[in-house]
Amino acid sequence: MHRILVYVAFGWLALGGVLHFGVDVASQYLRGKRSPSLETTLYYGLNTAFAFGQVLFGLLCLWLAWRALETFKLKPVIALCLAAAAGWLGITFGFMEYWEPKMSASIFVVLVLAVAVAAWP
Repeated sequence: MHRILVYVAFGWLALGGVLHFGVDVASQYLRGKRSPSLETTLYYGLNTAFAFGQVLFGLLCLWLAWRALETFKLKPVIALCLAAAAGWLGITFGFMEYWEPKMSASIFVVLVLAVAVAAWP
């Protein structure tokens, strides 16, 4: 069960980052929804960095799970994953006004908590 939860949690994170970039950055840029301004630059920068961080962390953890799954039973690794999840949740509630990234980050928090619970006997 632990193995499945690890793959689901970090697969969700990587997929969520790709979808977030596609919807909030690429599609709005291609459709010209935002006029050029400092606010637009900050919007694209925040969302690009947010999505890139999710994809990078998710793929790195998927690779680590593929190579050494037992690593996700160590307390420092679980603590790092929980800190990353709390950070993304904080960014969504602090800087993003729409609900989709908040929901995605909340689901990731729940999945990481499930990984943490499944890691300890």
